[in-house]
Amino acid sequence: MGVLLCSNHIHTLDPPLVGSFIQRPTRFMAKAELFEVPILKRLIPKLGAFPIRRGMSDRQALRTGLKLLGEGEMVGVFPEGTRSKNGQLGKGLTGVGFFALRSGAAVVPCAIIGTYKVFSEITVAYGKPVAMEELREQKASADEATEKIMEGIQQLLDEYGVKQ
Repeated sequence: MGVLLCSNHIHTLDPPLVGSFIQRPTRFMAKAELFEVPILKRLIPKLGAFPIRRGMSDRQALRTGLKLLGEGEMVGVFPEGTRSKNGQLGKGLTGVGFFALRSGAAVVPCAIIGTYKVFSEITVAYGKPVAMEELREQKASADEATEKIMEGIQQLLDEYGVKQ
């Protein structure tokens, strides 16, 4: 079964941090601009990432994500679409809800708590899968699914110390 891993986003090092504690390979969706940086454009695809053009409906990225989830892979996404400037969880974009509803994958919330400052502590918390069956049966909107996923991430942030 495919797994959609959904995490808050506070730093550029979040993908390797989130993925390093999981035994299963994780294919992260990454902003397309990273695939144009000389050093990264060869490295990122080898790490299993695939591009998404932000600020628009990127049908190719949606197809790729659905295909990977349908093949039983784990796909990592940062529903906010960008890093948080203040450490607070922002509004999730509807693409994550689209994946959750259309793929049938298990949706696992994840929270990164702390800062990347030297000698500071960072916690990565993984939650129980977010129940999507009822929303799928009700033919809920991607917005509704996204809200439910973001609530799962916020619960982890609250539980491990970051208050909204």
